Amino acid sequence: MATRTTPFSGFEFMIAWRYLRARRAEGGVSVMTWISLIGITLAVFALIATMAVRAGFREEFVNTILGANAHVTVYTTGQLDADGRMLRGFADTGEIDAALAKVPGVVEAAPVVRGQVMVSDGEENSGAEVYGMREADFAAIPAMHEGGDDLGNIADFERGVALGSGIARELGVTVGDRVRLISPNGVKSALGSTPRVNAYDVVYVFNTGSPDIDRTRAYLPLAEAQAFFNAEGRVDEFQVMVDHPEEIDSYGPALMAAGGPEAMLWSWKDSSGAFLRALTVEDNMMFILMSILVLIASMNIISGLVMLVKNKGRDIGILRTMGLTEGSVLRVFFLCGAFTGVAGTLLGVALGCLFSVYFTPIFDFINWLAGGGVWDPTVRPIYHLSAKLQAGDVLSAVVLSLVLSFVVTLLPARRAARMNPVEALRYE
Repeated sequence: MATRTTPFSGFEFMIAWRYLRARRAEGGVSVMTWISLIGITLAVFALIATMAVRAGFREEFVNTILGANAHVTVYTTGQLDADGRMLRGFADTGEIDAALAKVPGVVEAAPVVRGQVMVSDGEENSGAEVYGMREADFAAIPAMHEGGDDLGNIADFERGVALGSGIARELGVTVGDRVRLISPNGVKSALGSTPRVNAYDVVYVFNTGSPDIDRTRAYLPLAEAQAFFNAEGRVDEFQVMVDHPEEIDSYGPALMAAGGPEAMLWSWKDSSGAFLRALTVEDNMMFILMSILVLIASMNIISGLVMLVKNKGRDIGILRTMGLTEGSVLRVFFLCGAFTGVAGTLLGVALGCLFSVYFTPIFDFINWLAGGGVWDPTVRPIYHLSAKLQAGDVLSAVVLSLVLSFVVTLLPARRAARMNPVEALRYE
């Protein structure tokens, strides 16, 4: 009578390993098993590499969307003054500025004055949205950096106006030229309002990589913007930068409390969240499609194990007559398939991680080999394509590959366990 043994005993591993390393002439590892191993390796590699590239693209895309925009803007709906005029923004800027800066996770809180103007240079005109900021806050904007495509010196910001590269190109001006800013809300008199016109030197031309910003935005020193827009002693809003912009919703209650009872929030997700949601859907679909490749590769294990079971029919009969239980036989052939899945998964993880870590030089080499133009930033406003290896993506690929490999192994292993030893030895 067959005696029960401890599941996955040492002898079961020994027999499975012996079958796997046996020569082909001895009925050992078949060509299909090698195909299964290579297929799982390539499928896991492709899944990890794809998810890493998608994560890197997502990060670059979010940075491009943000550009020179704040992660969240604190503003008010406004209130009427004694003369019936609508006053928007904050008057006690110092107190609110300090309160916002103390919120955990806040990197920068900048008071801002905003207004619409027309930028003119002779006969050339362009509409622009002017942001009045302090020099330190302007320099702290991540998209502002000297060198590269930017022109001028940020240290000269207090002496003129900073223009987006799109506006400068449209007007045909550069650093050192002089432009006029024209606002329809100028000096109020008994005859109405007259436009306000001021001339400024162009001290900086920036290129954030976001065409929507570069074609429409200009920056003035805060005090100059307050005078230009008749907002002395007030600011329209506070632009806040945080440590983790993708978790911006978690900062909401603290920012509302710091901004006062009339404060309202407008985050980057409110303005551009649709793009992020589209990327999330695309990422999920990409994972599902790449998972199908892993499933197809895992299915090859069935073919390899079926051939192995057929070749080892005599051995199965002998083992069963020696007292090996059905469970032991099932586990032996399950281990044969599991070894293939585990080995393929580990190799795929290694290749995928190496590809992700060295993605930039690999991509540069492919771009050079193709003669350039593989990634055109003029079509997609993202100048650097990178891969970002995330532990969650790697873990998902590993779990998916191992689960599929183990599941598809059960069918041929169960067939081997159910084999009748008499039938297996009849023709031996």
